[in-house]
Amino acid sequence: MASINTSPEKRTIGTSERREQIIQRLRQQGSVQVNDLSTLFGVSTVTIRNDLAFLEKQGIAVRAYGGALICDGNAPATEPSVEDKSALNTGLKRGIALAAADMIKPGHRVILDSGTTTYEIARMMKQHQDVIVMTNGMNVANALLDAEGVELLMTGGHLRRQSQSFYGDQAEQSLQNYHFDILFLGVDAIDLERGVSTHNEDEARLNRRMCEVAERIIVVTDSSKFNRLSLHKIIDTQRIDMIITDEGIPVESLHGLQKSGIDVLLVKQ
Repeated sequence: MASINTSPEKRTIGTSERREQIIQRLRQQGSVQVNDLSTLFGVSTVTIRNDLAFLEKQGIAVRAYGGALICDGNAPATEPSVEDKSALNTGLKRGIALAAADMIKPGHRVILDSGTTTYEIARMMKQHQDVIVMTNGMNVANALLDAEGVELLMTGGHLRRQSQSFYGDQAEQSLQNYHFDILFLGVDAIDLERGVSTHNEDEARLNRRMCEVAERIIVVTDSSKFNRLSLHKIIDTQRIDMIITDEGIPVESLHGLQKSGIDVLLVKQ
């Protein structure tokens, strides 16, 4: 097993970041030990056991004597930057975005979640009229600057530079006095049994709030996100009204969604 740095100079980190780092060590080493992690992070062994119990519940790890082992094939990937995401499956995202933008009609009140697919939706809304859009995505807002027929609202909050998105109490509270017709939700991972998930705990909490104030929840994602798992669950798959994705969706996922009564709109690859 790789050695663990036990230097006394430690930076205090939150629960979400600590669990992300535990996942990274699981990916690198295949296993972790409670006592080693307790020393590394400067927290109690009880805290570490709670972390490992959470990861086991998420299907990421299996607890073993004194530590935990990784679940093969279930560990979430590390989060890429917005720039990296933008370079992936661009053609598919634009096809998905075009289908989504066509669904937005005059008078609609819409939430565009942060993300690269929702950014593409915003880019295609320059000719839309009499539409209200709220977003927590800085890149999404920038894409709507030239859309004169779109009234733009921002959630505000703390900026998370990795995703160019705002989060936190201010962002969540900004939604509480509104009702929206449609939420277009971008996701990092979707699994029929474990639901829709994302890499960041704060973004997951804000996404759940978005789901509460929207009449329809439409997930926009390319097919590479299926049968994957990220650390923080947003909602159960059954709460989704529609998914717009591409024809590369795994057959079992397509059938499972349709069996659950979820509308699936496929765009050509």
